[in-house]
Amino acid sequence: MKETGKIFFASDFHLGLKAGKDPAGREKLVVRWLTTVAPEAREIYLVGDVFDFWWEYKLVVPRGFTRFLGTVSSITDSGIPVHFFTGNHDMWVRDYLSTECGMQVHTSPYTCRIDGKQFHIAHGEGLGSKSTAYRILLWIFRNKPLRVLYSMLHPRIGIAIGLDWSLHSRFAKGITQEFMGEDREDLIRYSRSVMKKDKIDYFIFGHRHLPMTFNNGDNGRIIFLGDWFSDGSYAEWDGSDLYLKSFR
Repeated sequence: MKETGKIFFASDFHLGLKAGKDPAGREKLVVRWLTTVAPEAREIYLVGDVFDFWWEYKLVVPRGFTRFLGTVSSITDSGIPVHFFTGNHDMWVRDYLSTECGMQVHTSPYTCRIDGKQFHIAHGEGLGSKSTAYRILLWIFRNKPLRVLYSMLHPRIGIAIGLDWSLHSRFAKGITQEFMGEDREDLIRYSRSVMKKDKIDYFIFGHRHLPMTFNNGDNGRIIFLGDWFSDGSYAEWDGSDLYLKSFR
């Protein structure tokens, strides 16, 4: 890994989702961003929901994404670490992305020290949530015996069901979301609970489809990374400060 260079964070590409403006062009835009930032990157963090649906069988992976996966593989081959965080749409990974594409896969929140600052990075699904129904849904999604049973479905059926569910889930929620106020935002609540145990300078979250920086007072800065349906938003660490930017 390079000892110097910038660190980039992005999330919620939702590659494969047939919604929003120019779904096919979204992957090309992400690839163009990756090839643009790679020459000056020390590390790249992809913070969840990279794919709109990803169910990985032992010998089968979803069709498509060749431009994206090829670009990531080229970046990791050059020695630049690429971190992949699972989200609520692509948590069903096995070892394909790590062994074939060289990505470092994270399935839970990750805390690390960068240039003397403490970063806490997570996609964000379920963190700080008070919704019992949503927590039960995530438990079902993450349950290993249930995942084994689902994997018994033929890929033609299992992946088709997942793609259909994912599409309807996005239309039900809406593509863009508004800030609900700090008292109602689950991830702000979660960040404050983390700060009771650890000193964090920067929280990096995806999931909210909302590009914004929130100054949490003594509880660190929160970066909501937004999405790539309309904003093309990402965060850039230059060694001394963190900036939220847009790529078009």
